[in-house]
Amino acid sequence: MDIVYIRDLRIETIIGIYDWERETLQTVSLDLEMGTDIKKAASSDHIDDTLDYKSVAKRLIQYVGESEFQLVETLSERIAEIVLNEFNVPWMKLRLSKPGAVTGSQDVGVIIERSQ
Repeated sequence: MDIVYIRDLRIETIIGIYDWERETLQTVSLDLEMGTDIKKAASSDHIDDTLDYKSVAKRLIQYVGESEFQLVETLSERIAEIVLNEFNVPWMKLRLSKPGAVTGSQDVGVIIERSQ
C-alpha cells in the first residue's frame, strides 16, 4: 500500500469546551496519511487515476471550517468518516492538533488510525 499525505493543513474553526472557545475561531492543524495504490496514476500520469489530495484538502477545509465541535476527538472521527467514505480510502491516519491550547506546549491533540 502506498501513502498520499497532507501535512500541517491549518484550518480556522470553533472548537473547545470553554465559553470563550465557543466565540473565537481557533486554528487546528491536520496531518493526514491515506492508504492508496498509486500504480495506475503513475502509469497514466492522469489526476483521475489517483487520490487527489487537493480535493481532500478542499473538502476538509470546508467541513472543519463550518463545524463547531467541543472535542477534538469528535472532529477527528468525523474527518475520518469523510476521508474513508467520500474518497474511498481503505486506511488512514490522522493527527489533529490545537496549537497553543495548553500553556507551555507547542500543541495538543489526538492521533487516530482508521480503516474500512
